[in-house]
Amino acid sequence: MSDSTAEGIADLPPSAKLVYKVLEYNGPLTQKGIVEESMLSARTVRYALERLEAIAVVDEDVYFADARQNLYEIVDGPSVDTESDAEEATPAVGDD
Repeated sequence: MSDSTAEGIADLPPSAKLVYKVLEYNGPLTQKGIVEESMLSARTVRYALERLEAIAVVDEDVYFADARQNLYEIVDGPSVDTESDAEEATPAVGDD
C-alpha cells in the first residue's frame, strides 16, 4: 500500500476501513459477501464502497456468476519494496 493510499484510508470512517480490510483478507467479493463477512448493514457497506471508490482504492467489476451483482476488489497500487521497509523498521543490533 502506497503512502497516499494509506493517508486516504486513514481519513475514512471505520466502516469503510473495515470493508477495505475484509476485501484485503478475503479477496474480491460481492456486496452481499462483504455484508456477510463484515456483519455491517447493506446500506453501510454501500456507503463504505462509495467512499473507497471515491479515493480509487476499490474497483467495481461485473460478477459473471450473477450479472445483477458487482464484484469489488482492492486496486493493485504500485509495488512496494518490502525488503527495504523491513530493514528500516528493524533496528540494528548495536543501536541501543
